[in-house]
Amino acid sequence: MRPVSYSRVADVGTAIGTVAADPESAFLAGGTTQVDLMRIYVEQPRRLVDINDLPLTRVEELPDGGLRLGGLARMSDVAEEPTVVRRYPMVAEALLLGASPQLRNMATVAGNLMQRVRCSYFRDVAAGCNKRAPGTGCSALDGVNRGHAVLGTSDCCIATHPSDVAVALVALDAVVQTEGPAGRRSIPIDDFFLLPGQTPEQEHPLTHGELVTGIDLPPLPVAATSRYVKIRDRESYEFALAAVAVAMSIAGGRITEIRLALGGVATKPWRARAAERVLDGAPADTDSFTRAAEAELASAVPHGMNAFKIELTRRTMVRALAEMAQREGMA
Repeated sequence: MRPVSYSRVADVGTAIGTVAADPESAFLAGGTTQVDLMRIYVEQPRRLVDINDLPLTRVEELPDGGLRLGGLARMSDVAEEPTVVRRYPMVAEALLLGASPQLRNMATVAGNLMQRVRCSYFRDVAAGCNKRAPGTGCSALDGVNRGHAVLGTSDCCIATHPSDVAVALVALDAVVQTEGPAGRRSIPIDDFFLLPGQTPEQEHPLTHGELVTGIDLPPLPVAATSRYVKIRDRESYEFALAAVAVAMSIAGGRITEIRLALGGVATKPWRARAAERVLDGAPADTDSFTRAAEAELASAVPHGMNAFKIELTRRTMVRALAEMAQREGMA
């Protein structure tokens, strides 16, 4: 590891100015991903700017009735916040399922959104990886790709986005608040994550030195009837093979409002809009749930070892929807 300088800042302006002034610098928060990537030489900043003292750790009510999660709020604190648990249970569940207790106590909400992919080829500097080194190819296409994506892929990258809570936030149409050298921005979360296309190295629309200061959850009554279902190889801490975030309202046996997003199967947290269109106004029954899952997965592209994910995701979607309907007393 090459020498790295370190500084600690206490205000947002200084943090942004310090990082923006040096193209080889990076923010340091929980460090649960950043330090790992430095150890294996995937990322090699020459300066780390510690932002843990910034006043961005609170969960606050918004004037419109929504909720703001501070960018530096710890995953464990947000998952246990009573307002989040009551009004946005899928967010709390995704946070609890997204990491071990030790990691949740360190990792921040913004850091979780910004974490890099867990693709083994991305983390092996000797392998070809367009995300890490543009133009070197994607070794996963013909390699060990059991855990890789079947939605939103390109011939340049099939790495799965690793965040759980991002899936719930996409389902809820959260808004990412940032501040950078050019000022403040509000970015709809579905626009915050970029598809790989021909530029997989560009994962977010952020400029260098731009900092995620918060994530706004809109005032959605349907979010109170939501859940997050995660399927993985082992029950202890593990990344998703398939995951579903669902919020649903039912009246008269029909679905009156639906929000659905998928994790573990796409190159970004995946809003299941095709499935939502099928379910809107449909009977809350297994036939509707199955048709919705099949509509969403019609565009899925398997890559050798991960073909099983299509059927796994279909079953997980049907299960999550059925369990939510049962909660609503409609099963």
